[in-house]
Amino acid sequence: MPRLRLPIERIEAIPARVPTIRPHHLAFATVDAMDVVIVRVTAGGVEGYGEASTIGGPRWGEESPEGIAAIVGTYLAEAMLGQDASQLNAAEARIARAVRGNHFAKAALSMALHDAVARAGGVSLADLLGGPQATHLPLAWTLASGDTARDIEEGERMLSLRRHRDFKLKIGAHAPEDDVAHVAAIARAFEGRASVRVDVNQAWDEPTAARFLPALVEAGVVMAEQPVAGWNVPAMARLQRANPRLAIMGDEGVATPQDALRHAADSACHAMALKPAKHGGVSGTRAVAAIARAAGLGLYGGTMLEGTIGTLGALHLYATLGDYAWGTELFGPLLLKDTLATSEIEFHDFAIHLPESPGIGTGLDEDKLEHFRTDRSRTLLPA
Repeated sequence: MPRLRLPIERIEAIPARVPTIRPHHLAFATVDAMDVVIVRVTAGGVEGYGEASTIGGPRWGEESPEGIAAIVGTYLAEAMLGQDASQLNAAEARIARAVRGNHFAKAALSMALHDAVARAGGVSLADLLGGPQATHLPLAWTLASGDTARDIEEGERMLSLRRHRDFKLKIGAHAPEDDVAHVAAIARAFEGRASVRVDVNQAWDEPTAARFLPALVEAGVVMAEQPVAGWNVPAMARLQRANPRLAIMGDEGVATPQDALRHAADSACHAMALKPAKHGGVSGTRAVAAIARAAGLGLYGGTMLEGTIGTLGALHLYATLGDYAWGTELFGPLLLKDTLATSEIEFHDFAIHLPESPGIGTGLDEDKLEHFRTDRSRTLLPA
């Protein structure tokens, strides 16, 4: 059977900013708009799409939307133009060699290439990756308004809509005593009806975490994500041993397969958060997931609050990787006021549902992209 060749003819990276439906409070920033970079690849005349999203710009990680667009549009494009997109293993290896670091930029290009190849073959991205093991995945929601009563009201609405029954709370921006009181009140409100988790986003040092994690356990919290700095794997291990009733999850500290291996070898967590952006693309995500599974650690399908394009790419990938002990948090499109995609994702029955269309399952809305893009000057016209 002749092999399909898909020479890469064009690579574009377009930054955009899409407002959120409400302020999203984290330990390091308050987000009222998401900065994303849409990557569009044309290979063999077929377009594929990827997306990189940076929460609070470079305040969360080392990459900015401007930097992502520049890396994709210069160094990665230089390495990939003219290559055969259908040779995905070779393409990802070439992307990995082209630049150091820059995982977000690499991941967006990786997803766009996979999308183009799947579309060219008339199959979904999940089918291209060997087929989904599930057609829908559990979907958590982050309560991050910063106001206890408002968070409880929002959680009740999500339960009534049958959209979410796992709630994650962002803490670390306030005094630990205040954060614990906030979490405890919400955990009491949803006791027996929804699970409550916390994400400290590296905001605590080890003594603070050692003091307050037990209080969170007593309040009913079942999982704590990255309570200390990502580099401090020994502290993660000590905290996990001291709190056996609590699943501590590695996120910012687990980017590479080597990071995952160290966490697993040191018993530094009970769960790992996957994010294609952290892992540099499809192959890196699969490698981290394989190490976690081999170590008996639970998986969590994480998000960088991508819009529909990035969320669908992650969903297809996650659906091929098996069970998720801690579900997923692919709710990014629900937090945004608008979309850059032509199709909507199905969110219902406490899950996110996998589309069956070719590729990731959506197109790019060129008009919306033109409206929200940030790489051109704007002029305020008189009324």
